[in-house]
Amino acid sequence: MNNILEAKALSQLFTGARTFNAFLDREVPDELIKEIYELMKWAPTSMNCQPGHYLVVKSPESKALLNTALVSGNQQKSLAAPATVIVAYDTQFHNNLPMLFPAYPNAKDMFESNKSFRIDTAFRNSSLQGAYFILAARSLGLDCGPMSGFDNKRVDETFFPDGRYKSNFLINIGYGDATKNYPRGPRLEFSDAVAIL
Repeated sequence: MNNILEAKALSQLFTGARTFNAFLDREVPDELIKEIYELMKWAPTSMNCQPGHYLVVKSPESKALLNTALVSGNQQKSLAAPATVIVAYDTQFHNNLPMLFPAYPNAKDMFESNKSFRIDTAFRNSSLQGAYFILAARSLGLDCGPMSGFDNKRVDETFFPDGRYKSNFLINIGYGDATKNYPRGPRLEFSDAVAIL
């Protein structure tokens, strides 16, 4: 049986964690980004399909390109973050299924013959994987600022011009500046969000 995490760990992942809009001037090393992936890749996806693709935008030139696709309210905070992760999905993820999900030999064919099912599956599971990325980053001491508010078409044309990958959402990552946080917003009560039948 699994042990319950201590309150400190739960706070770092959930109850004390915040969406950061400002970050300290402190680099996020490439090796730490690799550690995030090596941790989050073990989290579940349907049929182990793993459609997530992560483009980490760090260089000033790449950040400037990304900035042109952001709504004005997201531009400054993304430029100031040490890195911005474009969480995308692989429209050809099904080609990996013979290796990733050998328990069902026909999995690749099932997705290949049904494009809408393939895209829905890729989007849903890359969304899950983006959330896992946030939890992995938090568990390794980083802060995150997930964002929508950008032009998906422009991001895709700029960063994924061959059309294979499609952007889902963005995550600014780094070491957050808590002095610039908004007051924490309320959450729905259990009775408003959960039904048990």
